[in-house]
Amino acid sequence: MNTVEIIEKVIAFLLVISPILIPAVLLVVLVKVWINYARSKFLSEQEYKLLRITPPIEIFKTPLSMELFMNALYQTVGEATPIDKYWKGKVRPWFSLEIASNGGDVGFYIWTRKSMTGYLQSQIYAQYPGIEVVEVEDYTNSVNYNRDDYSIWATEFELTAPDPVPIKTYIDYGLDKVSEEEEKTDPITSMLEFLGSIKNGEYVWIQIIVRAHRKEDKDPSSWFGLTDLWKDDAKKIIAEIREESMVEVAAGDGTTKVPLATKGQIDKINAIERSISKMPFDTGIRGIYLAEKDVFDPVNIGGLAGGFKQYSSSELNGFKPGIKTGFDYWWQDPFGNKLNAVAQELFDAYRERGYFFRPFFGKNRKHFILNSEELATIYHFPGSVSHTPSLRRVQSKKSEAPADLPI
Repeated sequence: MNTVEIIEKVIAFLLVISPILIPAVLLVVLVKVWINYARSKFLSEQEYKLLRITPPIEIFKTPLSMELFMNALYQTVGEATPIDKYWKGKVRPWFSLEIASNGGDVGFYIWTRKSMTGYLQSQIYAQYPGIEVVEVEDYTNSVNYNRDDYSIWATEFELTAPDPVPIKTYIDYGLDKVSEEEEKTDPITSMLEFLGSIKNGEYVWIQIIVRAHRKEDKDPSSWFGLTDLWKDDAKKIIAEIREESMVEVAAGDGTTKVPLATKGQIDKINAIERSISKMPFDTGIRGIYLAEKDVFDPVNIGGLAGGFKQYSSSELNGFKPGIKTGFDYWWQDPFGNKLNAVAQELFDAYRERGYFFRPFFGKNRKHFILNSEELATIYHFPGSVSHTPSLRRVQSKKSEAPADLPI
């Protein structure tokens, strides 16, 4: 059979099945269009609020308190039934945990749906008595970004190793144990000190967007089953480490393999097992350094990127800039058009707090997974071990009035 005959048979076959194939393809397209429309409509109808958190001067809690708060963010409401998810376009909520310096004014923020602000406030107060949580205007609206007046460096971070391998957490720093402030080594303090050094006309914003991670990956071993590749990959990595630890030893007339793991291998297995035992979150992290052109200082780019190095470990995981406003070689963007497009895209994405469903819809981002322990490491309120003067703190302890006061 020659090529012409093969083509003729293929065309004839397609003509035969076209009454079935074409409607099936159109149905798939229409379903996707509907889901996007319904989801866009649902998200655009939501109201959002930005909360600013002011910690007290003294915090005697360990970052475990923040980990418990992170667990409270594990919300899967909204996707209970296929009708909710595919017909009404509902999605589980996501949250934006932010640390920002606006001209040296350093603050912690949480962006959320308006309907969840009361719940989040109660959860924060439950873990941190004496803290202050108030609704504020969006600080990003104070900047009218344009490339004529501002210079910008922005990035979306990615992991240096597979998701199941954890970063260096507060437990590794010994912060899970109550100790004197002067004895603590808190990895977040160096970032806060850097943010406090930012001058007037400069802005450094850090955004950690999270939502509950669910088992919704396609199971390659079945047609319709779902699996959690995060845990599946963790098991594979552990199996590979154990296989690497096997060594041959003499046994009778031959040899046999026995496990002889190094301390590093054992520690890595333990870290991965601890990691997958905690609440997982789909996560995306952005960082932006923005400044008026006459005060833009490239040194601050290193300060922003370097602020995440204390969470990295050569044996475990870490962060590195992924998508960013820069290219390795001039010929990748000879006229600067790509750089300007990326800068505008990252700035808009930060302001919209979009990641999983870029409002409402732009380019969705490739996220990774961090657990509650890892998130509590990179976002928590430090005690007096942090001396950043421009980090606002509650100056006096607040308490309720006695119930038996005379009227």
